[in-house]
Amino acid sequence: MANHKSAIKRIRSNEAKRLRNKYQHKTTRNAVRNLRAISDKNEAVGMLPKVVAMLDKLAKNNIIHKNKAANLKSKLAKHVAAL
Repeated sequence: MANHKSAIKRIRSNEAKRLRNKYQHKTTRNAVRNLRAISDKNEAVGMLPKVVAMLDKLAKNNIIHKNKAANLKSKLAKHVAAL
């Protein structure tokens, strides 16, 4: 168990950050899945910038690797262009 006041605080803050990261990551994964499921091009074109922004935010906060975000953005852009 933690012996210092700062270590106890760190445990609390780490748990809060973990839950926030988990929520953001899951929300983004659902958005990517929903975008892939869309068959209407106009709707997909409108949704793509929102999903790209979500991926950029995850990469910026080191929740996912920047190359993974870039790969996902590229694949989604190709998918939307092919509709």
